[in-house]
Amino acid sequence: MSKTKFTRRAFAGLAAAGLLASVSASAVIAQEYTAENPLTVALVVHGNLGDKSFFDSAAAGLDKAEAELPVDVTIIEAGLDRGRWEPALADAVDQGFDVVIAGTWEMNGFMQALSPEYPDTKFILFDDAPDFSGGAFPNILAINYRVSTAGYLAGYAAAKISETGKLGEILGVEGTTVVEFALGFEQGAKAANPDVEVTRAVAGSFTDPAKGKELALAQFAQGVDIVFPIAGGTGIGALQAARDEGKLAVGVDSDQAEIFAPTDPAQAEVIFTSVEKKVGESLYTALAQTIDGTAPYGTNLILGLADGAVGIAKNSYYEAAVPEDVRAEVDAEEAKIISGEIAVDTGMQ
Repeated sequence: MSKTKFTRRAFAGLAAAGLLASVSASAVIAQEYTAENPLTVALVVHGNLGDKSFFDSAAAGLDKAEAELPVDVTIIEAGLDRGRWEPALADAVDQGFDVVIAGTWEMNGFMQALSPEYPDTKFILFDDAPDFSGGAFPNILAINYRVSTAGYLAGYAAAKISETGKLGEILGVEGTTVVEFALGFEQGAKAANPDVEVTRAVAGSFTDPAKGKELALAQFAQGVDIVFPIAGGTGIGALQAARDEGKLAVGVDSDQAEIFAPTDPAQAEVIFTSVEKKVGESLYTALAQTIDGTAPYGTNLILGLADGAVGIAKNSYYEAAVPEDVRAEVDAEEAKIISGEIAVDTGMQ
């Protein structure tokens, strides 16, 4: 991925402006993107890559887009200083990228403020949405994920294999998109075992592994034997606690067992499944649709199991930890959710 396309991009913008000035106002020109004239895209990460979860999933989708589509991607890591997040987004827009991508509620307000000032820039906001009523924000495409539907499956499996009947959740914050995981997880767990106990803790941060580990250890001390951290980098500490204490864990956003397997197989062994929010795949699709002109900017897409945008990891770790009969039950529950026979709780509208 390019990190130094700014100067060339600025000249390209000037050239395009000169070209359009010479075209009749009544003419309609369809933009065609090719390897020689790619769609230029900036992903602004309000944090850093390497979380083995949310941001890495987004970056992987853009890697795929750059490899397979006429797309030129720049990733801007704004770091952990919140004061740098808005300037990083504004700088990306000022550089003249065709599409600027950012995620979550923490970047939503910044994007809402910028998008009317740059009507020719397309924005993609994942994991949150502005209020599109009244035709507002026609150049923003919001993508959200009904992860409760996948969380239900993980909770069902966890409750079935738990030896203590006690499960734990660790949330980074109690925002809508985070609680969405927990709602499904708790409903699925109760469907599998009405007597199951689910303990919820809130870390107050997505970047504090030490806090995640502390909270997980406290839950294990209370009898929890499976923990589900929904907390980004904070959750890494919770996963480490599960590894060190010989407990099980549910990964989040990406297939975290497969991510850890090459470098920390002991960590991978305890992550028996992951609730996958397929951010990368959704961004890939959004860029492909932007190129062919079908992307529904000005709307909020809410994607779930039936769309292939969420799911649980059914890998070798899952097969080893979850008996075959329970796996069959999980598959049956999944089919019922997709068909609408099971309505999964959600905080999304």
